[in-house]
Amino acid sequence: MKLLLDQNLSPFLASRLADIFPESAHVQDVGLDRADDAAVWDYARANGFIIVSKDSDFHERSVYLGAPPKVVWIRRGNCSTDAIEQLMRVHAGDVTNLLTDDAARFLILI
Repeated sequence: MKLLLDQNLSPFLASRLADIFPESAHVQDVGLDRADDAAVWDYARANGFIIVSKDSDFHERSVYLGAPPKVVWIRRGNCSTDAIEQLMRVHAGDVTNLLTDDAARFLILI
């Protein structure tokens, strides 16, 4: 399962989550750290990624445009990279279900 981590998340998360989400990347890793949301969306769609972001913009895109790509929206305020990693680990099954559920467009994690 491939996650594309948005700019508002730590670039270290991709490697820290590699055991459960292999082939994941941060936008910085793929040269999109300064790209607008449309470019990130298009890259994720073309390359089979699920976008993970703390930004509501990708959630809104998923509502209007549908999937792919699918979106994990992390609705937490300021928190540590450790807290985000733990949240993703606790909800790994939910992320897997998002990927396999053809009707699902997004997952909100609080």
